[in-house]
Order: sequence, then structure tokens, then C-alpha cells
Amino acid sequence: MNRFIVIGITDNPTPFFPPEVLEVIQRGKVFSGGKRHHEIVAPLLPPDALWIDITVPLSKVFEQYQLSTVNCQLSTIIVFASGDPLFFGFANTLQREFPHSPMTVYPSFNSLQTLAHRLLLPYHDLRIVSLTGRPWHEFDRALIERAPKLGILTDREHTPATIAQRMLDYGYTDYTMHIGEHLGNPTLEKVTTLSLEEATQHEASMPNCLILHSPHSSHSPNLPQSPHFPQSSHSPHSSHSLFGLPDSEFSLLDGRAKMITKMPIRLLTLQALDLPNRHTLWDIGFCTGSVSIEARLLFPHLHIHAFEVRPECEAIIQENARRFHAPGINIHMGDFLSVCSDAIAAPDAVFIGGHGGRLKEILAKVKAVLADDGIIVFNSVVAPKVSIDSHRLWDEACTELGLRQEPPTKIQLNDHHPITILRCRK
Repeated sequence: MNRFIVIGITDNPTPFFPPEVLEVIQRGKVFSGGKRHHEIVAPLLPPDALWIDITVPLSKVFEQYQLSTVNCQLSTIIVFASGDPLFFGFANTLQREFPHSPMTVYPSFNSLQTLAHRLLLPYHDLRIVSLTGRPWHEFDRALIERAPKLGILTDREHTPATIAQRMLDYGYTDYTMHIGEHLGNPTLEKVTTLSLEEATQHEASMPNCLILHSPHSSHSPNLPQSPHFPQSSHSPHSSHSLFGLPDSEFSLLDGRAKMITKMPIRLLTLQALDLPNRHTLWDIGFCTGSVSIEARLLFPHLHIHAFEVRPECEAIIQENARRFHAPGINIHMGDFLSVCSDAIAAPDAVFIGGHGGRLKEILAKVKAVLADDGIIVFNSVVAPKVSIDSHRLWDEACTELGLRQEPPTKIQLNDHHPITILRCRK
């Protein structure tokens, strides 16, 4: 069984280690870390040290760990990692890969701690999001939930400039960005405070991290004064963006007011989907995107996939998502029955907003991927000009597919035709 000693280091080319750690290094035989780590600690390693570079794929690195300890008849591997190895660090990976191996960790400050100290910014309430090799979901969620102070770990795709542009695109303008580059390196370290507009033009060198800070936070006594960013009429801090989005403020398909799930119906639909207890929502036939957008704002933990066959609706949902500050909706264009869903996260909640007369086929495809006890909701409209009896199709499909129906909810708004909210479970 391997034993791991994981030592956190900064970008300083002449690192300081306490005597206990120096003794560990001097007695070591097998060492590992990134190429940059090797450059930093090479003068401190014993002459006969064996070094294993941490590169992808990690499976080959782990094979080298096993071989090296067998060949050296030793079980201890000393790993160098950036900052605090337990903070989105390599120690977490080792624990996952070698769950029964003993481990000792000697941490350093992580990059966000270092940046907060440079800014004299209290960070006990800092919300941490890692975008290093990760999608936007948790970052978008933090914005929707109005986190006043965000610490972001970046990578070459999620740069300070692209992060700032995303925030501006969706109207989250009321933040100042603090960028830390090469933190801990006495020659290259740089800390810059910028508005989001300025940050979109800033080319930050790697490695870097950033802290986003809103003036609404109560902890900003030592920070530079950030410029005032005027809020739009659809500000993410306005009350109507939190619950029940006004139908009149959506861009519509061909200006047709009937082509949107009305707000009261929309909220009842979301309630029927049991979204607080769901993980992934599919919105089939999104049209204006009103259901997806309302769900994204009310339940930002959700992963939402929206499907639509009409190509003109793609621009409409994108415009509405920006208008209501709802980043992170995954849009899939084309005939739903032809869309390959293998790479799309399986849903545990599905809303069918449009079916084009193929409700049975859609339900069959959904059932094949729906999680156990997953919920499907469909709104059936009773109107003289509607030639397809969608309620009858729903009943037949649920019976044929073995879907368990639950009591429907019937509602009529003003002079509109009655709507029945239908729900079933797998």
C-alpha cells in the first residue's frame, strides 16, 4: 500500500519550508508533481531522487506510482501540489484513487487565500467556484443566487476576460474583478483591480485566479472604490426577476402572445415538476424559453436542457435568457425525436411544451432515459380549433408505456381556454 506525503507550494522559485518538511524531503526517494513544481523544488531533492511528472492521463501516473514503490522497495511517495492540496487539489484525487492509503498533508496558502490577503479582504464568506476543467454551471448558479463575493479558479478557457464577458452578457454588471497572477512569485506576481468592461480587454497570464466583489457586500473597507454600474430595467437585483416573470417582457415568436406558457400556468407547471428535489430538467418544445428561464432562476441548482424544432426560436430564447439574467440553459435545436440524447444528462423531470401530434413517440423516447421515479408534465389545452385531443393521446400513451398518472390540475385564466396540467411518473 502506498503512503502519500503531499506538500503544498506557491509559485515562489525559492520556497520556504519548515524544518519538519525539509527533513521529509531530504529522506525521500520517490517524488512527484507538475513540471513547474519540479523546477521549483529540484535544488532541494536528494541526488538519487526519482521524479514522476503528473500529466494526463492520470492512470499512467498512478501506474508509475505503483511500479516505483515496488522497484524502490519503499511505499512512500512525496507529492508537491499547488497551494493547499485539499483545496480543489491533487490530494483529493489521491484520496479518490487510493482510498485506503495513509496520507499526510503539509498545506500552503491556496491562491484565493493569497489574493484575499493581498487585497486585505476578509474571505470567511467567500463563495468558491472552480472553473478549472469544469463547465459554467456552478459559476452561473452563484450569479443567479446573488453571491456578493466570489472566488474563482480559472483555466485557459475560463479566463478573466471570458468570465467578465459572460457576466456582462447576462447583465451581472454590479461587480468589481480582482485578478491575481503568479501569486507567491516575487518577480511575476501581479494583482489588478478592474471593472468588468476593463477586464474583458485584460490578458492575464497563467496561473491566475480572481475574486469578484459586489459593492452590495458589507465587507469592502480596504478595497478601491469601484465605478457605479447602472442597472437595467431588468436588473438581476430587481424583485420581478426572482419569482413570476412578467409575460409582457418576453420576446415572442412572431409577436404571438399565445405562444408562451402564461406565468400562472408556468409556476403551477414548475410546482408539478417537483423541481426542488430534481437534478436535470428537459424542456421539450421551449419556444420562447419561458419555462426554462423561470426554472433556471427559481432553481439554479438544476441542469436544464431545452429542445426546439423551430430554428427561429434559438435567437428568441437567447435574447430572453439575457434579458432575465438566466445563464446556463443548454439549448438543443432540431426535431426532438431525431436528436441524439446519448451525450445529454438523463432527466429526472421533463416538461413537454409542444409535441406536433407525436406525443406518444415523445413520451416513449423520454421514458427510455427518464430516471426512476422521474416526473413528466404536459399541459393539455381544450379549445375548439385544436384538432388533436392531446389529453386522450396522453392517457393512451401512459397506459401503453406503463407510466403512472397522478391527479390532474385544471385551471382557466380569464377568457383563455381551460388548461389541464397532467403529470405522470416512471
